[in-house]
Amino acid sequence: MKTIFFASMLVVMLGALGGCVTVRPQDHATLADPTMRFDDDARARAQMEHALDNREAAYGGNGVAGGGCGCN
Repeated sequence: MKTIFFASMLVVMLGALGGCVTVRPQDHATLADPTMRFDDDARARAQMEHALDNREAAYGGNGVAGGGCGCN
């Protein structure tokens, strides 16, 4: 019984290791494409940004924080 358990655990672990990959730096932009997000709803986000722009009387600033120097 123990050998069946250890054999099944070995198969599961080898299957999990098969999903590990190293991503090359030049592929990060492709994999970080907004269309790759499962929870992203572009229409809802655009509506929310439009409402915030009108309410706050400001435009933009919805992206990454900081000026590129590493400070936030």
